[in-house]
Order: sequence, then structure tokens, then C-alpha cells
Amino acid sequence: MTTLKILAMTVVTAFSSSGSFSDIRCSNSNTSGREAFIQNASVAQRMVTSKDNKIQVALLLDTSNSMDGLIDQTKSRLWNIVNTLTTLKYNGQAPQVEIALYEYGNDGIRDENYIRQVTPLTQDLDLVSEKLFALRTNGGSEYCGAVIRDASMNLNWDSNEKSMKLIYIAGNEPFDQGKVNYKEAISKAKSKNIYTNTIFCGNREEGTQTFWQNGAVIGGGKYFNIDSNRKVIYIETPYDVKISECNTKLNDTYIYYGSHGSEYKLKQVTQDRNAEVQSASNYVERTVAKSKKNAYKNDHWDLVDKAESDAGFIATVKDDALPAELKGKSKEEIKKAVAVKSAEREKIQKDIEELSRKRQEYIDTEMKKRGNADSDDLGKAIERSILEQAKTNGYTSK
Repeated sequence: MTTLKILAMTVVTAFSSSGSFSDIRCSNSNTSGREAFIQNASVAQRMVTSKDNKIQVALLLDTSNSMDGLIDQTKSRLWNIVNTLTTLKYNGQAPQVEIALYEYGNDGIRDENYIRQVTPLTQDLDLVSEKLFALRTNGGSEYCGAVIRDASMNLNWDSNEKSMKLIYIAGNEPFDQGKVNYKEAISKAKSKNIYTNTIFCGNREEGTQTFWQNGAVIGGGKYFNIDSNRKVIYIETPYDVKISECNTKLNDTYIYYGSHGSEYKLKQVTQDRNAEVQSASNYVERTVAKSKKNAYKNDHWDLVDKAESDAGFIATVKDDALPAELKGKSKEEIKKAVAVKSAEREKIQKDIEELSRKRQEYIDTEMKKRGNADSDDLGKAIERSILEQAKTNGYTSK
């Protein structure tokens, strides 16, 4: 057991577990309220994250001139997709989730096939969000076979056969364009247990005639068609405000370190704003995603995450790598400060988890009332296919 975990457990053990509470609210992580927090908060259950396998998803997006609606839908549904992935378990454990992003079909890309890897497979979801919001559409030469080949060959796909590896390609031009044969590219990907799912932005029959359905059949995935110009419809719930309030408190538990730590901390807040600009519901979805340890991880700049993944790091960290409030402190003082923030974070994450569960129950009830009228968008298509493919790969959804 690491020193951090021992300290965190000491802090958590000091919490008095006074039973469940009907009006769930986020813990107050301000310094002035820390003593009350330590005395009154209930013990948070830690998510057991599997190190044996991963869930890896590569999103390949057409960024030609006609695809502004697709990009907007992806911005609106990124966190919903992440939250769907975090519901999956393998043998009772939550696998590590990684997301990659590619763009293709943009004439501004300096590549013979107009393809660009925007992000690698990563748990730095703030990076994925930042790059997604920076995408711009331009021109139009869409080569599906080439981008699938590049993604399947160049990304760091896990070799474990238990890992679930998925490609989602979305666009609106014929699937067989370009010099790279899509059938060969998809077949090679499938030989590495990478399953290709296709999302045609347009009429379902047109997508079938232009080989999008065939691509999914060969890839062992699902074929969908969506209206990429349709605005995402959100369902507001009574729990949205409380979850949003949790976000500020959650951000306060991050302790940046390193020469660029403060920049990453600022990026976290910037991506909060980007989510909020899309909608209040999207902001809530991002907050929920940030509470998932197996998906949202920042050990490259956050001392709490780093200390959890590397037990000896605090003992070696240099004073000039620390934020002002920790400079000049002893190693034991730093460990205690990190342990307090770790305990606070776990309590807030537990609050978010409970609120999120009630929120989803509310949404499910409303969706049943409305039927399938609100489900025709990129995020919902991916969500349905993830759950279907998870079952065939031995995963369960909680």
C-alpha cells in the first residue's frame, strides 16, 4: 500500500459515516471548511480500475466543407461517449479508457491523403477536447480507406485480447474513394481485433449504396446513418445544477506541478467553458466524466493523480516544480496536503456518481416518454453500438 493511500485512508477513516442523505450536495473543499469536511463526510468507494485491459476508441471525423454539423455534434457528445465507456466492466473491473482523434478530407492538411492524427490514444481528455474544439472544415477529398489504415497502423493499440478496440468513422462521401482499398484496410484492422463502425451523414439507403454499410460488415462493427446538421437535443434534469456546482469543488482538488503545470490547470478550466458553451447539459456530462478515474487522468500535471500512480514521486519532486503554496514545505507536509486533496476528491466524485445515477434515471424515463425522436445523432449512434459490442466482447454495463 502506498504512503499516499495510507494517508488518504487515515483522513477518510476520520470521516464519520452517518448514513445516506437524501439531498446530495458536493462537499465543501474550501480551506475554511476542511475540518468540518473531514469530520462529516462519508467514506467514498474507490473504483477498481483494471490494468489488464483497455477500452480504446478512435474517432475519425470528416472535416470537409459540408461537415460543420458533424463537428458540432461531436463537441456536444464527446463527454456522453466517455461516460458510456466508463459504465463498462470486465470481470467486475473498470478498464482504462483511451480516446484518439483523427480528421480526414480537409484540403488544408499537408498529407497526400488529407489525413491528420489530431491526438493519440490518450487519457488526457482535456487535450482531446481542446483539439476537437480547434477543428475547422475546409475543402473535400475524403479517403476513408486511407484514414482507417493510418489509424489502425499508427495508434498505440493494446495487444491484450481482452481489450476492446473500436474505430468510428463518420462522413458523407462514397466510402471507396482514394488509392487505399477500404476492404483491405478494414480487414487488416480486424485481424488485430480492431472493429470498424461506420456513420454515414445522410440518407440510410445512400450510405448503403456508397459502401458505408459494407465497411461496417467487413469490420465486424455497426452501420449507422445520422442527420449531421441536426442540433443535439438535451433533456434537462433536476440534478443538473447540483452536478455543475460539484465541478468547481472538484477542480479545487487538483494540485499542479512541473514547468507547464499551471498551463494544464488553466486548460482544464478552458475546456469546462467549451463544454458549457455547447450547453448546460454538456457541461454536466463533462463534470460526470471528470469524476471517472479510469477515463479522466492527469498524472502528467496533477500531483494527486501522480502520487497515486507513482508512490515515490513526492519524495523526489523538486521544490521549484511545486505551486507557491507547497514551496518550502517538507516532504511529509506535501504528502499530507496531497492526501487531504485526494480524500476531498474521492468524496466529491462519490457525490457526483450518486447525482449522475439519479440524473440518468430521470433521462431514461423521459426518453421512454418521447420514444426514439431524440436519438438520431452521432453520440447516440456511438452509445448504442458501444453497448452492443461490449456484450459480444464479454463486458457488462452497470
